[in-house]
Amino acid sequence: MPVTEDQLAEIEAQRAETAPTRRVVAPGMEARLYRVHPVLDHGFVRVVDYMGDDAAICQAARVSYGRGTKAVSNDEGLIRYLMRHWHSTPFEMCEVKFHVKLPVFVARQWIRHRTANVNEYSARYSILDREFYIPAPDALAAQSTVNNQGRGEVLEGEEA
Repeated sequence: MPVTEDQLAEIEAQRAETAPTRRVVAPGMEARLYRVHPVLDHGFVRVVDYMGDDAAICQAARVSYGRGTKAVSNDEGLIRYLMRHWHSTPFEMCEVKFHVKLPVFVARQWIRHRTANVNEYSARYSILDREFYIPAPDALAAQSTVNNQGRGEVLEGEEA
């Protein structure tokens, strides 16, 4: 089930609200707040909040490396250096909160790989929609014979 008209109206109302803040505001993230991005047949992703910006990353790197960042004096150069050398810890100073609707099997992979803190819709206290992810026939494939985690030949006809 895609986003309903009521949900879209609620999202537009949220986007219309503005609030003064003392925290850093990132114009790129502000432009993306609450926008719904459809995924697959009835899923979506949207940003509902964020914390931090490029300056937060650079400040964390400069605290960590001290005088070692003197060679990279501008923020853009420092961020490029951190990315190029796989120094990922300073990037953890930023956070994005998403509202995601996704198939259960994808959610289980997110949990398994510990990619997020999760709060999900409770089937214990709420009635779930009767909706299922059913892949399109051209998305069905056998398991790869050389990579246990990969796809093999696309299945056609009765095999699919």
